[in-house]
Amino acid sequence: MESVSLQIPSLPENIRIVESFIENIRDQYQINDDIYGNILVAITEAVNNAIHHGNKCNPKKNVELTMQLLEDAIRFMIHDEGQGFDYQHIPDPLAPENLEKIGGRGIFLMRHLADEVHFQDEGREITMVFYVS
Repeated sequence: MESVSLQIPSLPENIRIVESFIENIRDQYQINDDIYGNILVAITEAVNNAIHHGNKCNPKKNVELTMQLLEDAIRFMIHDEGQGFDYQHIPDPLAPENLEKIGGRGIFLMRHLADEVHFQDEGREITMVFYVS
């Protein structure tokens, strides 16, 4: 199993580094454009959440992104150094009372774009799997 990791300080502008990392993975492993689009949106959303909500934009705290190439899938793990969160009780962004709220759609997007989404370490780590075969 091939594995590549990236560690970035929790600065919002570092999302560009993550985008380049994912683009390089697409090119290196010849990932289909449809899957690439899902990966790009889901992973950048997860890293953005880790930077803003997990690490509170503290540049002394890092976000680690790891990609593992499996036989028929690509697995991404995003880990932050924050306090974690209650990922089992996330408000439904499609509920009428939440439709006009600005935030709250990131995890919803991740769950719809990735084939598998798992939380670990009290919400400090998210694993997303994208099937490529």
